Amino acid sequence: MKSLKAAVVVAGSMVLAGAAAPAFAAPADLTPTSLNGAVDSITRGGVTVKDVMPLQHQSNALDSENKDSVLSTVKGATGALNAHNPLLGGLPLQS
Repeated sequence: MKSLKAAVVVAGSMVLAGAAAPAFAAPADLTPTSLNGAVDSITRGGVTVKDVMPLQHQSNALDSENKDSVLSTVKGATGALNAHNPLLGGLPLQS
């Protein structure tokens, strides 16, 4: 019974220490995570046209004919996965 009381005292003191600890202050330049914070940061200034329109040219990332594009890689992986390879438990079957 004494060890249980000691555990309760230790747990209680940890709870009190956690409640008494000061909260940390976030830096002022932290990215806003709410709509109000985003609106406040936009109205504060510092937003340029480049921030609003970061892409000034058309991207080739979704061009499936371009061999270096992401979509072409996904297309190739899909074709490889859909190829008929009979497996049993991950092991190839011999015909």
